[in-house]
Amino acid sequence: MTDTTHPRASSNARSLARVGIPGLDEILRGGLPRNRLFLVDGVPGTGKTTLALQFLLEGRAQGERGLYVTLSETREELQAAAQSHGWSLEGIEIVELSALTGEGSDEAYTLFHPAEVELQQTVEVVLAEIERHQPQRVAFDSLSEMRMLARDALRFRRQILALKQFFAGRECTVLLLDDRAHPEGDLQLQSLAHGVIVLEHLAMDYGAERRRIQVMKLRGSRFAGGYHDFRIRTGGIEVYPRVQRGASIPRSKTSPLESGSRELDALVGGGLERGTSTLLTGAAGTGKSVLAMQFALATAARGEPARVFMFDERATTAMIRAQGLGLDIQSPIDDGRLVLCQIEPTEKSPGEFAHQVVRAVEDEGVSLVIIDSINGFMQAMPSERLLTVQVHELLSYLANRGVSVIMTLVQRGIFGAPVSEAAEVSYLADSVVLLRYFEHAGTVRRAISVVKKRSGAHEQTIREFRVEHGGLRVGEPLTDFRGVLTGNPEYLGQAEPLMADV
Repeated sequence: MTDTTHPRASSNARSLARVGIPGLDEILRGGLPRNRLFLVDGVPGTGKTTLALQFLLEGRAQGERGLYVTLSETREELQAAAQSHGWSLEGIEIVELSALTGEGSDEAYTLFHPAEVELQQTVEVVLAEIERHQPQRVAFDSLSEMRMLARDALRFRRQILALKQFFAGRECTVLLLDDRAHPEGDLQLQSLAHGVIVLEHLAMDYGAERRRIQVMKLRGSRFAGGYHDFRIRTGGIEVYPRVQRGASIPRSKTSPLESGSRELDALVGGGLERGTSTLLTGAAGTGKSVLAMQFALATAARGEPARVFMFDERATTAMIRAQGLGLDIQSPIDDGRLVLCQIEPTEKSPGEFAHQVVRAVEDEGVSLVIIDSINGFMQAMPSERLLTVQVHELLSYLANRGVSVIMTLVQRGIFGAPVSEAAEVSYLADSVVLLRYFEHAGTVRRAISVVKKRSGAHEQTIREFRVEHGGLRVGEPLTDFRGVLTGNPEYLGQAEPLMADV
């Protein structure tokens, strides 16, 4: 049962077994229903063993007995995997089937091979160990070994069904790990399980690999459906739940978000409305990053925390540019009102980035988020067609939290002719500010105008601006332009209205 809304806290938390992975427990709305059997499905290397170990470690932390049945790995391999994360498996029983099948037999198995031991004997050994230890949490790793012993699908299904019935009368939550040995996936196995969690590993054309998790089913329980990015780090799995819109939070402040420039604020209708998104678009070098930073510094000067996520340049470069313009950026950075986050799009998945934004808002009360630029964010997407959906989810969440968003978009070409990605993203923004080059008397100048604002009135004029000491300086409105909509504006008026050199 898929739930696309934020859940209310469960009134019976004891009925859920937390997995011990915060993001996954959030997706599961608190954890897995207790005393049920679940399938964790994924090809080798997706993190199934790590997930199972975290599940058992969480049980140990809650005083529950845990049992790990390994049909393919040795005890030493499991302990080495745990040590790589800084974990101790003390208190968790490990049943190594290769060792057990060699005891009490005329033949001593020095190496367990599925073909050498009958399926019935294997199952009996496992069940005997479960009877002896009486665990409350069990992990089977992996079912592919039992599938090979069964030789045919019908016999394998009967054994899994018998295993399910064996656990039915016991207070035990079971994870069955499967490595997708069946070429089309084992749908019969999925039908027998109470819930199915699928782990996937995606190899990108360039950059780090991506991993994602999906809860395919969870009988009788609500969960966050769809794919969620995750990463395996030292210390375990980190899951980044897809951003949910959630309920609106009343805004504590209703005054517009001002830039500190009287002319610029007049151009956008007195300032940017709080809880709205603004897109700054234009060619490279027109001053989009400077304009965004000016809003960030003005926000920090009012004592409100701001966060700048930079995809295109380094934090040191942004600081050097701001200091070169005479802007005080060091003070708000030192006291934490302004944080510059440098994002490597090839190393971070879209879900991880969105999770980082959510944490900044919920944990640190950030009121202004700047994404510089959307072009860089696009490079982090597995597929460009998902860009608008990803941005829309994030903007909807931030709007409901009353957080203002400023995004920059670099148009292609020196003169910034409109292109398809500008049109695809601009409809998501509440306001669009256009920065352009224009020519007059043999010199290249810059113009700024507001072409869209959903939340109120704005100037319909075009103003010249300059990037100089002190930041962005905006001039008086200009009227005598030609070719603005073609992407090559030309000023035909007299020189007097233009900004003078200072």
